[in-house]
Amino acid sequence: MNKKLAAALSGGAVLVLALSGCSGDEGNKVDDWAKTFCDQAKPQIQKRAEAHQIIISTAADSKPAEIQAADSKAFQDIADADRALAKAVESAGAPPVENGEKIKQDAVKELNETAVAYEGLKKQVDALDPSNQQKFADGLQNVANGLTKIEKMDQQALAKLEEGDLGKAMAKQPGCQKPTVSSPPKPSGSASPGAGSTADAGGATEPSRGASAKPGGAATATKSEE
Repeated sequence: MNKKLAAALSGGAVLVLALSGCSGDEGNKVDDWAKTFCDQAKPQIQKRAEAHQIIISTAADSKPAEIQAADSKAFQDIADADRALAKAVESAGAPPVENGEKIKQDAVKELNETAVAYEGLKKQVDALDPSNQQKFADGLQNVANGLTKIEKMDQQALAKLEEGDLGKAMAKQPGCQKPTVSSPPKPSGSASPGAGSTADAGGATEPSRGASAKPGGAATATKSEE
């Protein structure tokens, strides 16, 4: 497999709310809000991390049809998780901090917009022709370019929640910590990824897979060429 195929979709933001972990006395209301949100967010953060890992692992050395199937499912999983996170923010209500209502509304809006964007990437991947490797590689590069833009949306979606006392309170909650993800084995004629060995938290991958992990769980595609 041409290295461009591995690099093209090795990027992807992982929403990980593992912050600085600062300690200190926080108000009960802030802690209560953080617990309410993080308890609901935990399975969605895990789902996003696993989808991100599937994108990277499958893109490394797989056939075009396998990459297409895996990435399509992963993008839909991330979109679903983002919508669920938006509902978790709504359910928790306005955080008890300054401008809490606006922070809530912005987070919900941006998470839903990110979900729509990931569904757009899914449609792009589904429309590719895996029988033509060169065209498929070019199409993946276009998807990767779109993914770069969505990464920024991901980082911004909950940025305000991660600031100040509220961010410190969330950092103490188990539900908002980095998830542990499994790295699926190389596909062998099947597009369905299986369970694999435990990978580093946050979905970081080895440099040989064409991605370099950044703090916060985001990975940036390299520009390896054969």
